[in-house]
Amino acid sequence: MVRCPRAAQLKEAVKKRSSGVKLPTWSAAVAGQTTHHYELIMIVVKNNEISWLEFPLFAQFPELRHAFSLRHGGVSEPPFASLNLGGSGDLPERIAENRNRFSLAVVAPEAARLRQVGGRNVVVLSSADEPVQEGDALITNRPGVALFLLAADCQPTILYDPTKRVVAAVHSGWKGSVLNIYKATIDRMKHQFGCRPEDLFVGIGPSLGPKMAEFVNFRTELPPPFWAYQVRENHFDFWAISEMQLTAAGIPKAQIEMARICTRSHPEAYFSARRERVTGRHALILWLQK
Repeated sequence: MVRCPRAAQLKEAVKKRSSGVKLPTWSAAVAGQTTHHYELIMIVVKNNEISWLEFPLFAQFPELRHAFSLRHGGVSEPPFASLNLGGSGDLPERIAENRNRFSLAVVAPEAARLRQVGGRNVVVLSSADEPVQEGDALITNRPGVALFLLAADCQPTILYDPTKRVVAAVHSGWKGSVLNIYKATIDRMKHQFGCRPEDLFVGIGPSLGPKMAEFVNFRTELPPPFWAYQVRENHFDFWAISEMQLTAAGIPKAQIEMARICTRSHPEAYFSARRERVTGRHALILWLQK
């Protein structure tokens, strides 16, 4: 049973957001022990022992379902404790059990996955049982086909065109930002499905925040246009960089919702490869309902 009144919370959040009222701080019990407070754009939902996040932005589109996993409620042991959905080094049977628990909790259909490489390859799917391909973005217009991506500091992102009913899931790390995988995904949505950037709605989940995004070799790793987003010595605001890339592609700023939750700063709820090196992975899953 979902303990959080999802529909009521989401609709109320959307109503307040659209009327200009500041969203309240939502409170969520993580692992049944501590209560953590976030200036949430996202809503915490819990089904039995599995918790996940959802964007109020997408509540206006009942045909679109999505979930970003938190780290508790699984069977993995440290350093993957406990809902590891793909971190390398964990036992495969534990990852499989965690994925099963997560899918059952969010009531997701069969999901398609990628071999994520930190590039800009975009894969279009017509069914969930297609062979696993290499890439960092998935697109579909087929109801009942779930898109599944892993992250632990990289940005897990949803792009949705409610006019054409086309949805994309994007994994954008710093390499993906340099290669502008957002533009590659938007271009594919335009050319293959006739989507218009001004019709797209975007949600960017928890990821590495500007206070923690250190790049000591930024002069060789990051292009000069990114240097303007340095917030202090060697630290960069990739949330702002992503917003810049998305708006430059034609998406209205008002249609971009960002969690602004730093995964490295919150070990109680999030995996972080920057913080722990060997660790688990969260998942973003989304699908169009039939």
